[in-house]
Amino acid sequence: MARIVKEEEYAVKRNAILEAAQRLIYTKGYEQMTIQDMLDDLQISKGAFYHYFDSKQAVLEALVERMGEEALQLLVPIVHDPALPALDKFQRYLATANRWKIGQKAFFLALLRVWFTDDNAVVRQKLRAIGIREIAPLLSEIICQGIQEGVMTTTYPDQVGEVIASLAQDAGETIGALLLSFDPKRDDMQRVERTVAAYTEAFERVLEVPAGSLTIVDDQTLQEWFASPDESEVEMKS
Repeated sequence: MARIVKEEEYAVKRNAILEAAQRLIYTKGYEQMTIQDMLDDLQISKGAFYHYFDSKQAVLEALVERMGEEALQLLVPIVHDPALPALDKFQRYLATANRWKIGQKAFFLALLRVWFTDDNAVVRQKLRAIGIREIAPLLSEIICQGIQEGVMTTTYPDQVGEVIASLAQDAGETIGALLLSFDPKRDDMQRVERTVAAYTEAFERVLEVPAGSLTIVDDQTLQEWFASPDESEVEMKS
C-alpha cells in the first residue's frame, strides 16, 4: 500500500512539473524557458526537479509522450468499435487525430521550430519510433478488418500497419516543415494541398482502396493550421 501511495505521489509531482513546463512554453517559448523558470513557478529546489528529470530536453520528451498517450485514449475506442466498418473506422481515426491536434495547435506551434533543430534530432527520432510502435498495431487491426470485409488488400497487414504509421509520421513532419516556411503571398497553400494529396494517394495505394476513399486531412483543418494570426483570432471570435 505504501508503495502505491509513493508511486501516486511521484506521478503527481512529475505531472506538476510537466504542467508548469507547458504553461511556460505557451508564455515564453521552449527555447527561452529555463529550468530555473520551472523551479520558480513551482517553488521547488533543483534537487527536487532532477529527481524527476535530468534535463530540459527530458521534459520536452515527456511532454510529447504524454500528448501521445492522450491521443491514444481517443483513438483506441474507435479502433475497437465493433459497429464501425473498416473504412469508416479508418476515416474516423484520421479525423479524430486531426481534431485533437488542432485542439493542441498553440502547443504544437510553440514547439515546432525547436522540434526540427539538430539538438533535438535524437529525441525526435526516439519519439517517432515510439509513435510508430504505439499506433501500428491499431492500424493493423483496422487493416485486418478491412481484409475480412473485402475493402482492403494486403498480404502483410502487420507490416502494412507499420508502413502506414510511418507514412503518417512523415506526413506530420512534412506539414510541420511547410508551416514553418509558409508564405500566403507565394500561394503556398497550393503546395500544401498538393502535398496532402500526394500522401493521401500513398495511403490509398498501400491499402489498395479506391481513390477518394480516405481524407487524411480535410480542407477545414488545413485552413485552421495555415490561417494567419489575424484570421485565427477572427475564427476564435466567431
